[in-house]
Amino acid sequence: MSKAPGPFTLLDGERTLSLPAVYEGERVLLDADAVRDQLGWELKPEGLCRGDVCIPVRDRGALVADGRIDLAALAGLLDRPLALDADCRCAALGTGHAARAAALATLEAPDFELPDLDGRMHTLSAHRGKKVLLIAYASW
Repeated sequence: MSKAPGPFTLLDGERTLSLPAVYEGERVLLDADAVRDQLGWELKPEGLCRGDVCIPVRDRGALVADGRIDLAALAGLLDRPLALDADCRCAALGTGHAARAAALATLEAPDFELPDLDGRMHTLSAHRGKKVLLIAYASW
């Protein structure tokens, strides 16, 4: 099923971006200028480039359609996991393999802040060097 062109919400780390997109079934095609302006990646003859760094593109047909960039193909080239919901017109780009590997090598969890049962806020960093038991629950 094809959807009318419209805005698409992309979560990229701490940033929430709104990009113009065209939909072809489950395929999301982003405006190439918006990808360049908001994500910093531009398609050039030598590949997909950001500054002096270029990633070779072996199959341009899988990445580009009608001058637009396929979001799933872009995520694959960047070696970043993608959680995509075309029906909701939104997606989240995960952290790339190299950054995940570097974070895992330190064995240090990212900091976060949560309230306790009395509403007092606590950060994980306040407990560095101590043993901490975290219990997570999700209703789904």
